Amino acid sequence: MKVEIWSDVMCPFCYIGKRRFEKAVKALNLDNIEIEYKSFLLDASLKTDPNISSKQHLANAKGMSLEEVEKMYEQVTDMAKGEGLNFDFDKSIVANSINAHRILHLAKQEGKQAEVKELLLKAHFEEGKNIDDSPTLQALAEMAGISKDKCNAVLNSDAFSEDIKADIQRAKDIGVQGVPFFVLNGKYAISGAQGVEVFKGALEKAGAE
Repeated sequence: MKVEIWSDVMCPFCYIGKRRFEKAVKALNLDNIEIEYKSFLLDASLKTDPNISSKQHLANAKGMSLEEVEKMYEQVTDMAKGEGLNFDFDKSIVANSINAHRILHLAKQEGKQAEVKELLLKAHFEEGKNIDDSPTLQALAEMAGISKDKCNAVLNSDAFSEDIKADIQRAKDIGVQGVPFFVLNGKYAISGAQGVEVFKGALEKAGAE
């Protein structure tokens, strides 16, 4: 079964949805799944700023009070905790994710996309790392077995920029309006961080063909 997942490294629901999808796959004992992560940019113009918290940035961007943002993040943190994830929005750094997506395309080429995707999400949401920082991206790629030289070559060029654009265009073509967005075998779509049972149902339906 081929599964395409559109997501952004900056999206908390993409990490939560990833865990729920993985639980569904495990519950069904599926081992014949090919997963490909597609790029989606929630904010392509976002300026990386390690000096402002994610909470303050969202408050400024949405015209919300810090208290409102904290309450919202508390709900998301609790949701993540239910999936075994320890989000720390006090540490998370506001960062443009384009370079992270370029490294994900390199990882796909190297057969390491799943590992790098997990490392990037964990780095941003749990460890407070700057995922637009070249040394950080190099270190994460190396943890997955991708050489520093290959990583440097990508970061010092515009490599995979067209691949990112192609992913985004395809998302528009099939009507993706938000992420995470899952497509099973090119025909069954699931939008959002749905519950495990929803994912199981879709996987069973797609697998029955």
